[in-house]
Amino acid sequence: MSSVQRAATGSGDHDALRLDRKYAEELDAGDRLAPYRERFALPRGPHGGSVVYLCGNSLGLMPKRARDLVERELDDWSTLGVQAHFRGRAPWYSYHKRFQETGARLVGAIEGEVVMMNSLTVNLHLMMVSFYRPQGTRTKILMEDHAFPSDQYAVKSQVALHGLDPAEAIVVARSRAGETALRTDDIVELLKARGDEIALVLLGGVNYFTGQQFEMDRIVEAARREGCLVGLDLAHAVGNVPLDLHDWEVDFAVWCSYKYLNGGPGAVAGCFVHERHAKSAEVLRLAGWWGNDPATRFCMSSDFEPAVGADGWQLSNPPILAMAPLEASLELFDEVGMSALRAKSVRLTGYLEGLLRNLGSESLEIVTPSDPGARGCQLSLRVLGSLEATLDGLTERGIVVDSREPDIIRVAPVPFYNTFQDAWVFAAALGELMGSAMLRRL
Repeated sequence: MSSVQRAATGSGDHDALRLDRKYAEELDAGDRLAPYRERFALPRGPHGGSVVYLCGNSLGLMPKRARDLVERELDDWSTLGVQAHFRGRAPWYSYHKRFQETGARLVGAIEGEVVMMNSLTVNLHLMMVSFYRPQGTRTKILMEDHAFPSDQYAVKSQVALHGLDPAEAIVVARSRAGETALRTDDIVELLKARGDEIALVLLGGVNYFTGQQFEMDRIVEAARREGCLVGLDLAHAVGNVPLDLHDWEVDFAVWCSYKYLNGGPGAVAGCFVHERHAKSAEVLRLAGWWGNDPATRFCMSSDFEPAVGADGWQLSNPPILAMAPLEASLELFDEVGMSALRAKSVRLTGYLEGLLRNLGSESLEIVTPSDPGARGCQLSLRVLGSLEATLDGLTERGIVVDSREPDIIRVAPVPFYNTFQDAWVFAAALGELMGSAMLRRL
């Protein structure tokens, strides 16, 4: 049995992947996480029913409880005014602390290493002020090819602020000719060869374009051997794959909260700072009053005394109405746990991959690694022919995905709210649009 078949069936009892819809229904019936789908609001499709929503890699669905939590804060604002900072049902003054433990559990951190604040790129800039300190011959930043554009913009601007040429100061790890995924061995060898030039390694935990999950532990270990600091952009990894930032000894990490964390459009982002830095008041940083020690914050001194931990990188008081939906989602993550979510994710994405490979279409290529350990839930599909026509056809059938030019469709079956039948419906629709022979076997 292939790895695809094992992932799809969850056991070695099947000789081949069953392609009929009834099998998808059986898988859903045996899914203990299936009830959580009802905890999310499902958008309506063009024909009135719920859509098949496979776009959680771009914007996660709204937890239904989010509405109640936002209304709670609106009610406290209307009835308490400024006193809600200390007398509200969830006091605003300490609201960000509601995420310290849940956020730490999500990314494998310890107490004090995680804070929810700002947006991802703002946090990346703040972290690079502290951790990109080019000196002597160690001036370069290592990034992966196809890094998210906002990361590239941030890095180029930070390099330029130090008076360096981005074309010289940014080292790009590239895949081998004819391959899409990056090989960990190649990244390790690149670090061995040029590590004494590299001040900072900055990688995505899961690449937004290919869906590849990097071997973060091995890469961090190799970077630290060469004396490089390491930062991770976890936008496509947090809430998607297991993380162990503290034990990996990552220096910092940043992430957004509107994808797999279901925090809402433009949701407040997250930041991790390892305790060896977070407990040091000597680490240079941009300062703001909410990062000041709470014990002296209202003394209104002109001298900044950073709070202990990641909190010391905060700039302004937290945006309560924007953070309330995130509370609703992180409650669910704590209730279910990443272990159970990951187990379903491996099975669900493996099932979808098996269906897609059985389409037998020469117009479709899966560019995401087939190894479940080398990806999250996202599959990136290269579609030969008209990308626009394919997307239009899926939309007409009530299926929501997203795309990246010139020819990639990104599909993310999220274990919280997607079903095996969602995977089947998508594969059947794509097969129909491509004229696949699979349909004659269903």
